[in-house]
Amino acid sequence: MGLDRAAAASVGESTPPATFVGRSKLPYTPGPLSAEEFALYWEQGFLIKRGLTNPQLLRNVRDAIDAEVDVVAEALHKAGEISDPCREEGFERRHACIEQQYPSASVLLHKRGILPPAFSDLWASPTLTAAVKQLLGPDLAGHPVWNLRPKAPQQGEMNVPWHQDNAYVSPDAWNNFTVVAWIPLVDADERNGCMQVLKGGHRSGRTAKHTCCQGGTWYVEMDEQDAQQKLGVDMQQDTVTCQMPAGSVLLMNAHIPHRSLPNLSSGVRWSLDLRWQRPDLPNGFFGLKDCIILTKQDDPDYQPDWKSWAAVDRGKLQAQKMNDTSKSAMSEYYGDGTDAAFDATVHGPWMDQWEIINHNKHTAAHSLRPDVKGKA
Repeated sequence: MGLDRAAAASVGESTPPATFVGRSKLPYTPGPLSAEEFALYWEQGFLIKRGLTNPQLLRNVRDAIDAEVDVVAEALHKAGEISDPCREEGFERRHACIEQQYPSASVLLHKRGILPPAFSDLWASPTLTAAVKQLLGPDLAGHPVWNLRPKAPQQGEMNVPWHQDNAYVSPDAWNNFTVVAWIPLVDADERNGCMQVLKGGHRSGRTAKHTCCQGGTWYVEMDEQDAQQKLGVDMQQDTVTCQMPAGSVLLMNAHIPHRSLPNLSSGVRWSLDLRWQRPDLPNGFFGLKDCIILTKQDDPDYQPDWKSWAAVDRGKLQAQKMNDTSKSAMSEYYGDGTDAAFDATVHGPWMDQWEIINHNKHTAAHSLRPDVKGKA
């Protein structure tokens, strides 16, 4: 099954150096980003910006997350998978308490893929939208890959290695300019697992070689030697640690290499990542789900149809794309008595375009390899 890896690699090689910024960068227009910040974003490939999110919208997002945690906790408790649903714990501690009893709870929450209205309200909020318009132009589309990230303490499956976001989309979208916003919902620092980026790694417009899958995760990992040669980065000197207060925004693009650090604290490092692109370009999501149109230059009163778009479950579509292998793999890996509601495997078409060099339960779900039992 799958994509032609050689063809994928050739796309990454084919983009000439020093053209990505030139073809993607618009003239500066006034808005939430100052001229200096706009220039810095394009020079570095990222920008940490305060003031783009509304405090009330952030409170609503946290409330929506609390509700999602409650759904997972009560389901696990009802099934006898945990003894304590930790109802008395607060925002930063409840999920950590659940994770201690059921180590894959973070994966279950990550996989739910529910887009609460509070999330879409933040995504389409005026100030954040205005900043993205400065970078992309007046017509915006929301990419179907958005993520709630519950980074619980010492949870290895939430440690994302060095990668480019392009590695998770098909090569027809590798030349796109995609704006990415990573928004921590608690203060993020080195101790609880903040982000690191490789400044300047976007300038060539190329996508480095990646391999699948890192450790016990479903994440692809960038080949550092190839990145240094192809992207022109120095893995030591160009690494920037992004310590940020809650509600600030790390603006990036799909070409900039980044990773998250381990969470060594006692609380959950919650974050949300959102993506925008031009609506007339392919989104690289393997034909699974279209973007949602967010703004139209010729229709200032346009309102996105969030309800219909959110109702399309990308996780189920991914499973169908992979011939519904996840349920079969669960039987192989966990045993026939496993409840499908607690399937903690994640897999999808992105795995087909990179060499699988490390097998675990997620690659088992992808390729139905019963020989990897117990190796994750």
